[in-house]
Amino acid sequence: MRFGTFIPQGWRFDLVGIEPADHWRVMSGLAQRADEGPWESLWVYDHFHTTPVPSEEATHEAWTLMSAFAAVTDRIRLGQMCTCMAYRNPAYLAKVAATVDLISGGRVEMGIGGGWYEHEWRAYGYGFPEIKDRLGMLREGVEIMHQAWTTGTATLDGKHYQVDGAIVRPLPVQEGGIPFWIAGGGEKVTLKIAAKYASYTNFTGSIEEFVHKSEVLRGHCEALGRDVDEITRSSNANTIVAATEAEADDRLAAVIARLTPHVGEERAAGIEREYRASPGFGTPEQIVEKLQARADVGLGYSIHYFPEHAYDRSGIELFEREVIPALA
Repeated sequence: MRFGTFIPQGWRFDLVGIEPADHWRVMSGLAQRADEGPWESLWVYDHFHTTPVPSEEATHEAWTLMSAFAAVTDRIRLGQMCTCMAYRNPAYLAKVAATVDLISGGRVEMGIGGGWYEHEWRAYGYGFPEIKDRLGMLREGVEIMHQAWTTGTATLDGKHYQVDGAIVRPLPVQEGGIPFWIAGGGEKVTLKIAAKYASYTNFTGSIEEFVHKSEVLRGHCEALGRDVDEITRSSNANTIVAATEAEADDRLAAVIARLTPHVGEERAAGIEREYRASPGFGTPEQIVEKLQARADVGLGYSIHYFPEHAYDRSGIELFEREVIPALA
């Protein structure tokens, strides 16, 4: 199994209490530490407002961070989970990503999806199209980026996007273009797009749901004449790890105590349930067992979000010592 880690950027209230002037110092330090460690990739979220409720707490923009991380790291790959297609014109986004790929020496991943955070969409003036239109934008946008990165130009007269000879030079450093991570488990559209364009998928759920989505993906690949094994399946996991179950409970309680003033008790209780159900919660032995069960049904890449990361590195250090070596 391969491993990635999220860098806190404020979206999940994970820089609360740290002065905004110090945020880049914290984020860049964690990125450089990940670059020196066992992680294959680092990730940020593409969002503008905090979740699950918008607030005035800082949320740093994903592609600005991509460029900055590219300049301060040397080895680790750089991804977003996931870029919202409609937040940027796809030809412009192709240009941005190609530039970041050049800065990084060919280390960019393109996580891309249809988007979902309605408040954010409306606040920034994007409206909030119905899901079929958001997925239509995703399909057309991926085609535009694929053209741009493989030929240097893009032309498409689509329902949602129209580009006419958009020049994207220089091409990305990576031969064949920047790898696509098509995020989401929509069976009729998203996984069909993934079957055509993706190097990676990203969807979550129970093991049974993961197996089902994998079979749907296989069916779409067979229809296109593509080998499904060319696509690495990934999932994200909210992760709190500790030497004992009691310590894991204490760590979770501290995270929920930090979040509650911002999200309210009801949402905080829901977040606590999500952590307890995550394959990333528990002792190293418990997490290894849960991730191995997913590996056995085809999970090839696990991306971990540590809510304590900006405040306390002991949990991620334990994960690096005991979980990654057992599964890598």
